[in-house]
Amino acid sequence: MEQLVKESLWNQFGASLDMLENAIRKCPPQVWNGPGKFWYNAYHCLFFLDYYLTMRPRDFFPPENFSFSEFNGEMPNRVYDRSELTDYVYYNRDKLRALITGLTSQQLSERWINASGRMNYSVLEILLYNMRHVQHHAAQLNLLLRQELDDAPDWVSRTEEDL
Repeated sequence: MEQLVKESLWNQFGASLDMLENAIRKCPPQVWNGPGKFWYNAYHCLFFLDYYLTMRPRDFFPPENFSFSEFNGEMPNRVYDRSELTDYVYYNRDKLRALITGLTSQQLSERWINASGRMNYSVLEILLYNMRHVQHHAAQLNLLLRQELDDAPDWVSRTEEDL
């Protein structure tokens, strides 16, 4: 696959992750578990980021300190702290980098199908879908920070990390 496509995917998806990480880092303790459940929205985003980066969804298993509660429509049994969620950002960033680095043109057209079969996308489309999902939640978290602090992290136009 052309290097340009890989680098473009990485630059923009990485920017979405940077924005999510910046919001997590900026959130003060009083907002973390406040009425807006900042931590939970960040966790939800990271959980599904991880899931959508798993090319065989049936093989998905979150890191051991997290549960499958998102699949059951339940809140996790405890509040995750900033360091746990920041570590989950790094875990997902590494997973994304490995996936994009190894992509071939043929793999981009392979199917990503969840267990129920309701989600049936090409690998390229699930990557774009996933990036949009991350950006959606990063924007929600930034809005919450604006509402609570009248401050939020700046826009990231592209990641500064190399592929």
